[in-house]
Parts: sequence; C-alpha cells; structure tokens
Amino acid sequence: MSKSNDVSMSVIRRLPRYYRFLGKLIKKNITKISSKKLSEMLGITASQIRQDLHCFGEFGQQGYGYNVNDLHKEIEDILGISHQTNAILIGAGNLGKAILSYMNFNDKGFNLVGVFDQNIDIIGKNIAGYDVLNISDLKSFCEKISPKVAILCIPQESAENLAQPLVDLGIKGFWNFSHYDFAINFDNVIVENVHISDSLLTLCFQMGKLNQ
Repeated sequence: MSKSNDVSMSVIRRLPRYYRFLGKLIKKNITKISSKKLSEMLGITASQIRQDLHCFGEFGQQGYGYNVNDLHKEIEDILGISHQTNAILIGAGNLGKAILSYMNFNDKGFNLVGVFDQNIDIIGKNIAGYDVLNISDLKSFCEKISPKVAILCIPQESAENLAQPLVDLGIKGFWNFSHYDFAINFDNVIVENVHISDSLLTLCFQMGKLNQ
C-alpha cells in the first residue's frame, strides 16, 4: 500500500464519493461491481477509478470486478474513519444547529465531544443531543479533553480571534465554515474550507452558460 503522503489531494477528494456510492450498493445488497459499472454511476472514467485505487494497493479481480463490501471497508480504512478523532464545534447558531442536527460525525471518523457558543440565549440549550457550553470554558475543556479538530461555524472576525488560542490548545485540524484564511498565519494546521456561497456562484455561472 502506498503512503498517503504520496497520493495527490485530487485522488483523496474522490475517495469519499467512492465510499458513499459503495455504501448505497451495500444497502441494495449488491455484492460485486465492475469498474465500468461504477464509472457509469459516478461519471468518472473506469481508468480513473482503477488508477485512484491503485494508489493504495491492488483491489478487484480481472473478469470479476470489485467485491463491494471489501472495497467499502478498504476505503474506510484508508480514510481512517475508525480512528474517531475528538472534535469540538464552535458556533451553535443557525449553521451550527443545522450541522449538529443532520451530520453523523461518528460515521465520518469524528467524535464530537463539545459544542460552544458565546450567546447567552443559546448556552445551556440542548441541540441534537449536545449541551451548548460557554465559550469561556473552552480553555479548561480543551486542556482536559484534548480535542484535535475544531468545526468553526462562526463569522470571520470571531474565527480570526480564536485561531491562535485554538492552535495553542492543541487543535491540529479545522473544518472551517468562516471566511477566515488560516493560510495567512498558520502553515502547521490542516484546514478544510467550506464556502457554500462559492458552490452557489459556480452553479450561477453554469446556469448562465445554459441560458446563452
């Protein structure tokens, strides 16, 4: 198996999609699938799928295809889902509440151990099974629990103010819904930026082409 450090991020970003589609096949009791059929489902060439998987080892058999359960489990291991990294969520407003309500963190490799906000109207409330804690308790909480990931559902200015304290408290990764650019001041953390508006603008562009 290749070291993940040797694999391009474009390949890594396709793995969750493979994992998700294989999960759907398992629910349909489909036990095997060819790269050609998988390619038709995903809209990715069969050659690309084979190349992507080859980065991590030898999967499938010529003339048989892939064992769906086995490949699903292999990709789960590659993604590290079973490691269950401790995470916290900061910002339990509308966006944070939606994420808490609809995201199954355990299925994605994370154990959500704390939710924080500064709004006194939200602190103490239970959202989707999580009690919202006061942001003033963040330091003592992190020193005790040692989470490694922070999910930021807060404005850019708040994220900028919290960035250094969070890094100092041992946070190594950020799922960042704010518009704060961590790359400006931090090169030793892992950041996944989520800009929902960018996706909508991309759709706007494509609709414009359609209407030409």
